Amino acid sequence: MRILLTNDDGIQAKGIHSLIRELSRIAELYLVAPDRERSGTGHSITVFEPIKAVPTSLSGVKKAWIVGGTPVDCVKLALARLIQEDVDLVVSGINHGPNLGTDVLYSGTVSAAAEGVIMGCPSVAVSLNAEDSDMDFDTAARFTRQMIQLVLREGIEPTTLVNINVPALTADRIKGVRITRLGVRNYDNLFEERRDPRGNTYYWMGGGVVEEDQEPESDVAAVQEGYISITPIHLDLTDYRLIETYRNSFSKYLSGWRSNNDNSEPDH
Repeated sequence: MRILLTNDDGIQAKGIHSLIRELSRIAELYLVAPDRERSGTGHSITVFEPIKAVPTSLSGVKKAWIVGGTPVDCVKLALARLIQEDVDLVVSGINHGPNLGTDVLYSGTVSAAAEGVIMGCPSVAVSLNAEDSDMDFDTAARFTRQMIQLVLREGIEPTTLVNINVPALTADRIKGVRITRLGVRNYDNLFEERRDPRGNTYYWMGGGVVEEDQEPESDVAAVQEGYISITPIHLDLTDYRLIETYRNSFSKYLSGWRSNNDNSEPDH
């Protein structure tokens, strides 16, 4: 089995090295990771400047590259150019902090796994619910290895990524594992206004998590209660519930719409 490892915390991050130690026991590893922290980059890609990929050596890894780009750049470049062999699985993480609920839309960790799915490779994203980089990532890494062995044995859909979030607890204090849905995760968008030495105004974004009521089956609730959360995520964002509603509600307007510069407004 061949696994591509990546992350958004950079190649020196403690989380990815914990994964190397565990996953090298079950697979041939390739690592393509950013040269520095790229948290919060979402699914951004580099298109207006060159992407540098510098080969490096790491114990437990067959081949590794340090990339001057985003996490998604890393996966695209790895699967399209750097790795000549077929890759069986993309694993992104272990992120230094949770990726719960709507975090997945901002997360470089989850977006890297999503890019693997887009390129036809099953993918797993894993995060530890702790902001402190000195936390012990080994429990999360061991669980990830066991989960990978399980999902590959049972079968993993190439169109779905598996998003794992592990509480920042010792193994004996974790209550168990839940299969979950995405919850709600919002933040105070606080922008502190500052001035640079030349007097130009700039803004520094901050703000903590806004505590909200969660559905019991959500990933946020599971981790808050001390459970490991496993959320299957599909990249089809279509709201199927509204398709027929829109077809029925808009049918009169849509059937009469013309593309010859007709600027008429729909009836109210």
